[in-house]
Amino acid sequence: MERRLTAILAADVVGYSRLMGLDEAGTLSALKTHRREMADGKIAEHQGRIVKLTGDGMLVEFPSVVNAVACAADIQRRMRERNVDVPEDRRIEFRIGVHLGDIIFEDNDIYGDGVNIAARIESIAKPGGVAVSGSVRDNVGNRLDLSFEDTGEQTLKNIDRPVRVYNVDLFAGVPPPCVANGAASPKPAPAKEKPSIAVLPFNNMSGDPEQEYFSDGITEDIITDLSKISGLFVVGRNTVFTYKGKSVKLQQAAQELGVKFLLEGSVRKAGQRVRITGQLIDGATGGHLWADRYDRDLTDIFAIQDEITNTIVDQLKVKLLPEESEAIAQVPTENVEAYTNYLRGREFFHTRTKGSLQLARRLFSRATDLDPNYARAYAGIADCDSVLHAWHGAEISLESLFSTCAKALALDPNLAEVHASHGLALSTNGRHAEAVAEFERVIALDANSYEGHYFYARHSFAEGDFEKAVELYDRCAEINPDDYRSPLLVMNALHSLGRRDEEARLAEVGLERAERALKLHPENSDPAQLGAIALIALGQHDRAKEWADRALAIDPDDNNAMYNIACVYSLLGEADHAIDLLEPYLRLVGDHMKSWFKNDSDFDPIRSHPRYKDLLKLIE
Repeated sequence: MERRLTAILAADVVGYSRLMGLDEAGTLSALKTHRREMADGKIAEHQGRIVKLTGDGMLVEFPSVVNAVACAADIQRRMRERNVDVPEDRRIEFRIGVHLGDIIFEDNDIYGDGVNIAARIESIAKPGGVAVSGSVRDNVGNRLDLSFEDTGEQTLKNIDRPVRVYNVDLFAGVPPPCVANGAASPKPAPAKEKPSIAVLPFNNMSGDPEQEYFSDGITEDIITDLSKISGLFVVGRNTVFTYKGKSVKLQQAAQELGVKFLLEGSVRKAGQRVRITGQLIDGATGGHLWADRYDRDLTDIFAIQDEITNTIVDQLKVKLLPEESEAIAQVPTENVEAYTNYLRGREFFHTRTKGSLQLARRLFSRATDLDPNYARAYAGIADCDSVLHAWHGAEISLESLFSTCAKALALDPNLAEVHASHGLALSTNGRHAEAVAEFERVIALDANSYEGHYFYARHSFAEGDFEKAVELYDRCAEINPDDYRSPLLVMNALHSLGRRDEEARLAEVGLERAERALKLHPENSDPAQLGAIALIALGQHDRAKEWADRALAIDPDDNNAMYNIACVYSLLGEADHAIDLLEPYLRLVGDHMKSWFKNDSDFDPIRSHPRYKDLLKLIE
């Protein structure tokens, strides 16, 4: 481990989620081209070293702070030229932050406050601009033909002291981009850009934390309805839920999410009455475009959602296609009690312990008893049965499982959720080609389906297609910025591919998210199970054992916990302890986990152990 003072450049793409929603393949291709043809060359020219690429961003270090700022300015000026003929809604623009600070260098990666401050400064830089810390400004002095705007001391997330930040004036005295003959390039006619909106999580005003599921459900359903409108770009559920429970500066949130409009609101549920407020906000000014309050019977909940959706459509002057009007008018169920049972079930399903899955299944079943035509509830039952069967060894009737999937598909064949459930059922029962077809169908119907990508990633890993697993897990982590599972699970696939240098980066990301999840839900052992594996990757072996013990203390009889903690002890070289945990697990789940077990690189350290052959016999 080595400490040193260095200049750190952090960059990412403005409104990346919005761009991916508009054109996933085109955005990825354009980003790779910009990096290959321009950014990489500029970095090398200024003697920088790319430490790592992070999806839509990068982290770079320079031996000279002057070189770092000069490189940042060159990249942004060149991007201005490259974007001149690109419609505004399709442009890839970077934010760049530069800091001079102390870092830890280890295993070809860099860590520490210096890195964290650079990343936080980047997050508040202007689109297409460069922001630098006071230490950078002081060291650059007058050595570059740039001017600096002092924005004062900024309070940066997770940084314990204010940091003075400067915006760099990149274009003062710089002529506009030119075409080959030297004439100024004409500005292209503006493309008709879709109105873009993010629905921030509605606040639960009921005074009862148990009602969070209800306000979250209202938010998700409004997002779902708005997403059905082709003339509107809507930020996905998992991205906006990173703002849940936080004090939000609306204009900053709009900029971070890359949208022009925000919808915020609150929900108060009391007995059979509900009060919902909604406000449509101009993201540029923070001003209200519309606000209303609905005091209704609980049975009117779907009518309220419909009114809010149609009001937004009217306010943003979006033209609805006939089929879109019909899709919005459709409600998932007419039965409010079935709806509330479904919302509660979905909340418990996300935890995925054996007990929470059994409870979720009862709630989904209750929803179908109340409304036998509720497709989403049938999909929820199928998900619970698949996970209980494959990961917890529960005795589930396969005939009943596939019958439930068929019922959901018959009720709503165009709902991504039901195809994800069917794909999971096929995957866990060895029908691999059919499972892939269903997962591809999910992504075609909903490119932001977290469950579709997550189930597909697990399937790909179990089949030994590690490249596909990495791609899908990366997408999961983009869709849901709070997802701790994907960054930690993808480490196995990277290990199998020999890409060891990326493991530490993902371990840090996953561990930060797992720590947050464990604080929010200390009764859930899952973050501790996976976080322990991340701690091993970061060399914190004693702490990994503490987390492993914590997971088993929370869920001593949970099969998934046994499996994951067995991975922990295997990686720690305690083979006998690992096998003691694996043996009862594999006896219970049998061949359901055969492919996964054989492909899991966490068990590389015990493959030469004499008892390992006995484990294989258990699943043959």
